[in-house]
Amino acid sequence: MENVVVLIVGAGPAGLATAACLSQFSIPYAIVDRESCSASLWRNGAYDRLKLHLAKEFCKSYSGMNVLVVGSGNSGMEIAYDLAAHGANTSIVIRSPIHIMTKELIRLGMTLARRLPLNLVDNLLVMAANLIFGDLSRYGIRRPKMGPMILKSETGRSAVIDVGTVGFLKKGIIKVQGSISKIMCDIVEFQCSKKESFDAIVFATGYKSTANIWLKNGENMLNGNGLPIKEYPNHWKGEDGLYCAGLGRSGLAGIAADIANDIKSVIGAMSG
Repeated sequence: MENVVVLIVGAGPAGLATAACLSQFSIPYAIVDRESCSASLWRNGAYDRLKLHLAKEFCKSYSGMNVLVVGSGNSGMEIAYDLAAHGANTSIVIRSPIHIMTKELIRLGMTLARRLPLNLVDNLLVMAANLIFGDLSRYGIRRPKMGPMILKSETGRSAVIDVGTVGFLKKGIIKVQGSISKIMCDIVEFQCSKKESFDAIVFATGYKSTANIWLKNGENMLNGNGLPIKEYPNHWKGEDGLYCAGLGRSGLAGIAADIANDIKSVIGAMSG
């Protein structure tokens, strides 16, 4: 450990990407994680459709059961698809407006964003998505006022990449429910006063940063929610050699490389 220059806390995608960039500069590092393996969510807690993970059992025994998925981000929509594809009577709660895109559209948007204003790129993406998916409002899906690229840049919210869920929604295989009023054992009451019984409820409502619990003296970098005070793309550098990768809610593009390059310059200045 004497030769370690950088300590990376977290062996998820951001930590591994940062480690890879440091390795390119031959900068020694140690990486720690509370789990016993790297990328633990992918290895141990992933759902069937998630890519870059080990093989999982098929659906997570729910065939013929009434299952409610709460949350309509990428995880919620993919879990709903997996459940329906394996015979579960699936419903999903869609509370907030979302953009539905294809992987190809997102790739196109990221490519165009290098040379065109984001609002122009967003207009093109929304037009293309409307041609592909049609009007989804009849299925309970509303688009945000912000375009997908600007929304990602300003709020960190990603567009949903469709894996077949939209087709199931249109066919009525997956039912869209409104917001939940309360849950009483296996009975869910929705805000429209409708009540339904479910055998299982899956919460795909996101996660919360725990950095403030274990990181001391990080107030200059993180807010009360454990997220960077500075806005993307300048959120990643703090004081006293503290860096932040993966909490900017804007993807990994460039962040790990920026951190590695900055550490390299600091080391160079110290040795010089």
